[in-house]
Amino acid sequence: MKIAVLTDSTAYIPASIRDQWNVHMVPLNVSFGNESYREEIDLTTDEFYEMIRDAKDLPKTSQPSIGALTSIYEELAKDYDAVISIHLSSGISGTYQSAVAAGNMVEDLEVYPYDSEISAMAQGHYVLEAAAMAEQRASVEEILARLDEMKQSIRAYFMVDDLSNLHRGGRLNGAQVLVGSMLQVKPLLHFVDKKIVPFEKIRTKKRALNRIQDLFAKDADTGVPIKATVIHAQRQQDAEKFKQELEAKYDNAEVSISYFGPVIGTHLGEGAIGLAWYKK
Repeated sequence: MKIAVLTDSTAYIPASIRDQWNVHMVPLNVSFGNESYREEIDLTTDEFYEMIRDAKDLPKTSQPSIGALTSIYEELAKDYDAVISIHLSSGISGTYQSAVAAGNMVEDLEVYPYDSEISAMAQGHYVLEAAAMAEQRASVEEILARLDEMKQSIRAYFMVDDLSNLHRGGRLNGAQVLVGSMLQVKPLLHFVDKKIVPFEKIRTKKRALNRIQDLFAKDADTGVPIKATVIHAQRQQDAEKFKQELEAKYDNAEVSISYFGPVIGTHLGEGAIGLAWYKK
């Protein structure tokens, strides 16, 4: 059986790596006023953050249509027998549900939608693992079993640097933003039951990053091989420094750098930084 691997744009896997591993991608959409852009196709991450700095209101984000997914599945059916379709958490987007609906409409292709229950490069870890296994001619059942195994150890924590996006998105009231900014509160967020929720409130960025490293240490100190990714929103230097610190301390950790693109960046805001990892 020839198996394709599909994900959506919020995995933020660069095109060169998608091409290398033959990963297919369906974009989510970001709209500024009446202008809509397909993430990772019509709008780069750098362009997005430039636009959002000048925007009066937060952009709107939307999932791929069932029709868009159906078209991709029908195209894949020409060359593949099955597709494992890995998407961002169903608790924050309807993309997974759209994949289920589209899969039921396609003939000549077995569609296996997979809810990553997370997003950004944490989601991307599932995608690249599935792609590597598909290249080695693993079966659908073997790939899905491995993804479920990964889900037991995958972790992700994100620090929000600027509370204004959370406020503009209606998640914090003005007084909370003012007090939070005065106290330099840096909320740590994580996924619980498929949704993004607060983990801790920490007073400074340095302490927040130290706290993330403490959480990482609980797994890394065991000595098991770990794959980790530092994820950032326009903070490349901070990400590189964090990566170097982790690599210097843990020779069992393989660390890469990724980014929060437009859809996730709309909610987390510029300056967010986090770490995602799983046991290899």
